[in-house]
Amino acid sequence: MEIDMIDPFWLAVIGTSVLAFILKYLGHSVPKSWLSHPRILKINSLIPIALLSALVAVQTFTKDSMLIADQRLAGVGVAVLVLILRAPFPVVVISAAATSAALFHLN
Repeated sequence: MEIDMIDPFWLAVIGTSVLAFILKYLGHSVPKSWLSHPRILKINSLIPIALLSALVAVQTFTKDSMLIADQRLAGVGVAVLVLILRAPFPVVVISAAATSAALFHLN
């Protein structure tokens, strides 16, 4: 009788799950006095902005692991321009989506 080795995919899934659990547990074990430091509070407020910016960049400039420049780049450009003009957030989103959609349908 032969024993099959564990599939590397499942080994990675189980290992990542265990690591995520350990990190969550350690995060809950941090004393509140460490988290109330002004520098930590500032960093924690900036982390979501950095993550969202990274997500937008990856979704805008890549497709199937390749760098691209298409209508999404124009949409982000319009969003940046409208943000510089201090428009409300719904206007930013709608103008970026409309620009991307219009250029997509022109092709």
